[in-house]
Amino acid sequence: MSALPDLAPLWLTLRLAALVTALLLLLGTPLAWWLARSRARLVPLVEALTALPLVLPPTVLGFYLLLAFNPQAPLGASWLALTGQTLTFSFAGLVLASLLYSLPFTVQPLQAAFSALGPAPLETAASLGARPFDAFLTVALPLSLRGYLTAAVLTFAHTLGEFGVVLMVGGNIPGETRLISIAIYEQVERADYPAAHALSALLVALSFAVLLALYAVNRRAGRPA
Repeated sequence: MSALPDLAPLWLTLRLAALVTALLLLLGTPLAWWLARSRARLVPLVEALTALPLVLPPTVLGFYLLLAFNPQAPLGASWLALTGQTLTFSFAGLVLASLLYSLPFTVQPLQAAFSALGPAPLETAASLGARPFDAFLTVALPLSLRGYLTAAVLTFAHTLGEFGVVLMVGGNIPGETRLISIAIYEQVERADYPAAHALSALLVALSFAVLLALYAVNRRAGRPA
C-alpha cells in the first residue's frame, strides 16, 4: 500500500469539471433567462425538470442515462454513427451525464440573478435604442456577474464530487473515466486507507477552497463602496 496516490484521476476530474462548467454556463444562460422572464404555462414544468437531478438518487439518473447512451438506443446509436465511439464508458459520456446532473446548479443561480434585475434596466436600454441581445450583453450580463460566479463555482464543485452517475455511465477506466471519487472508492475497497485518505483530503481541500473563494468574493461585492 502506498500513501502516494496516482493523481491522474484528479487531473481528469478537474478537466471534466472545467469543461462541464463552461458548457453549462453557455447552454444554461438562455434557459435561465427564459425561466426568469417568461410567463408561459410551461415554466413550472421546465423548472421541475431542471431541478429533478437535485432529488433523484444519482444511481437512478445514471441508470436511465446508461440506457439512453447504449449503442442500441437512438441517442447512443447516433453518437456511434457520428463519431465511431460509444457514449457508454467514455469521457464524452461523462460530459453529457454531468451536464444533466449539474444542470440545476447552473440554471438556478442564473435564474435568480436574472429575476432580481427587474424590468427597469432593460426598459431603459431599450429606450436608448439597444436591441434585446445588445441590452443583455451590455446591461443584464454585467449586473448578473455575481450570479454567474455562484453558478460557475457551484457547478464546478458539484462536478468534482460526482460518483453514482459517472460510475454507472463511465465505469472505471484509467485515463478515460476513472475520476477521483471512483479512485477513492477503489482504494477503500482495497483497504488502502492511506491512499484513500490522501485523495479524499485533496478533494476536501479543493472543494473548500473553491467555496471559500466564492463566499469571500460575494461578501466583498456586497459591501457598500
